[in-house]
Amino acid sequence: MDASETDKGPYPYYMLKEIDEQPNVMRKLAALYTQESGKPNIDTGLINALNEADRIYIVGAGTSYHAGLVGKKMFEKLAHVPTEVHIASEFAYDDPLLSKKPFFIFLSQSGETADSREVLVNVNAHDYKSLTITNVENSTLFREATYTMLLHAGPEISVASTKAYTAQIAVEAILAKALGEAKEQTIAEDFDIRQQLGLVATGMQAIIDEKDMIEKLAKKYFVPAPRAFYIGRGIDQTVSLESALKLKEISYVQAEGFASGELKHGTIALIEEGTPVVGIITQEKTANLTRSNLQETMSRGASTFTIVRRSLALEDDTIIIPDVDEMITPLLSVVPAQLIAYFTSLNKGLDVDRPRNLAKSVTVE
Repeated sequence: MDASETDKGPYPYYMLKEIDEQPNVMRKLAALYTQESGKPNIDTGLINALNEADRIYIVGAGTSYHAGLVGKKMFEKLAHVPTEVHIASEFAYDDPLLSKKPFFIFLSQSGETADSREVLVNVNAHDYKSLTITNVENSTLFREATYTMLLHAGPEISVASTKAYTAQIAVEAILAKALGEAKEQTIAEDFDIRQQLGLVATGMQAIIDEKDMIEKLAKKYFVPAPRAFYIGRGIDQTVSLESALKLKEISYVQAEGFASGELKHGTIALIEEGTPVVGIITQEKTANLTRSNLQETMSRGASTFTIVRRSLALEDDTIIIPDVDEMITPLLSVVPAQLIAYFTSLNKGLDVDRPRNLAKSVTVE
């Protein structure tokens, strides 16, 4: 580790520094894991092992689990391989019925997550092949898996993960494309991941440059709120989970993320005057449905906001993110949510980097 990477520099907290570092992480991953032509630069043995699998099992906890939910959609769309995502602490003691040729992917920022390690021990006992995607070289999960891929995100010191989450998604996207190409899937061959990560890096920077606007939003609506909700459909729903987690873990606002269509099945009873509800809208197929769900909360007094892909944006949308391929929109749509969480915590006078009762690496079950 370069000691200079652990210096906050002009930043008041590591979390803001790490949010700002995300564009460079995207560029670094594109340079390391893709060729000039746009083709992935991935270990051939790993791709062959994945190609032999009839099902992929992604295992993670917390933010890494949320990144896995995005990865599932990428592997199924680009490579046409059925993929399941499991919470490590559940999988370790309640094994599902496995396919005949499973392949396991472990997502862990630290590589020391105890619950994930318990699963990996069982996987190795059955001689199943596995891959660890982590930010820490020579960590336990790194050493004990069959294959490894590093996130190359640099030290992440704030307890709330930001750049490790987006790095995990970027690496999954590169890996899914490589597997899709090995399976001769046209959609994978046409997906230029190197170009898309370049667009993501530029888009991230554009969002980061809107900090002042996002801080005003957080200060006015989220700081005084006892609870808040993030909603979306499909891949946007996976981002709503991560967005809510960021808000609750560092600002102590009771936050929930869920599929917007589930509002009518119970959660809308919690909507009160001024309750913040954020709709994430990046998928053309479900954009109008999520907007309709937002209207339902607005009619009950909610303060509603949108994080919308530019090509789907309307005049009164709150935060507009640049256009990228629909599969990798989580890399952009999560950034405003990270900043909302940061500024909410900051303006409540809390310790952004060290929230109460939490540790960076969960090394006990």
